[in-house]
This record gives sequence, C-alpha cells and structure tokens, in this order.
Amino acid sequence: MHQVKLDEIDRRILENLQQDGRMTNVELAERVGITAPPCLRRVRALEDAGYIQGYHADLNAEALGYGLTVFAMVGLHSQAENDLKAFEEMVNAWPLVREAYMLNGEIDFILKIVSRDLAQFQNFLTTKLTPAPNVASVKTSLSIRCGKHLHGVPVD
Repeated sequence: MHQVKLDEIDRRILENLQQDGRMTNVELAERVGITAPPCLRRVRALEDAGYIQGYHADLNAEALGYGLTVFAMVGLHSQAENDLKAFEEMVNAWPLVREAYMLNGEIDFILKIVSRDLAQFQNFLTTKLTPAPNVASVKTSLSIRCGKHLHGVPVD
C-alpha cells in the first residue's frame, strides 16, 4: 500500500463512490470533470493506497426481517491484550453482532446487534453474550429508531 497525495479530484472521486459505489467509471469521470481513462487510474491508485477498502450493497435490515437493533455495553473481567483479542475473535464469529468497538472508560466494548425479534435477541443474550468467557457485565439498550445513518466519513 503506497500513500497517494489527495487532490480535489481524488476527494470528489471518493465522495461520489462513497455515495454510490455502483456508478460506472464513465459516470464517475463525468461527475468529477475528467475523462474515463485517468479516472479509472485514479480509482485504482486510491484502492491500492487503501483509501477505498471495498464496495458493498447497503441492505435494508428491516426488509430482510431484522427489525430489532440493540446496543450492548459489555464490561470484561480482564483487559489484558490476549483477553481483548479473544473477546474480539468470539464476537467476530457471531453474525448478529454487526459492529464492535473497544471503548475507553467504564465500558470495554459496545456492540451493535441486529435481531429478527426480541425472542431471538434474548436467546443470543442469555446463551452467547452473557455467559461468554471474561464477560463481567452486559447492559443493553434497544434502538427505537435511527435518526441518522451515514456510511463512511466526511470527504473535505
């Protein structure tokens, strides 16, 4: 991975691809004001440099039957690096956990969990998360609605 110095065109490319990763190279080139061949070279350079990590579809969780989103604040008995890594590996194996962040402060991790319904979440909570090794405490909050949902980062 080599570092690319971002100019205004690179930033516009990143912003447009972040909004719609499926647009054609020709459409992207038109939007950023250059021709298609240099646009494609720039996109490949941005990928190689690690600015673009991948492309994905933004799925509608509710339409797919995952109408419940829960945030779980997890405290661990031990914060030794091996124990933190073991917890992260375990969390990575649980499909219902969509995001996991290690935090500074009282809570060690916050997990974003999706579930089809309250019964599925309760089953996950009582059979997987709460009895997991090194888990000292779990506090949960059910999401009522999402007021803002943006992917990625601001591109200045």
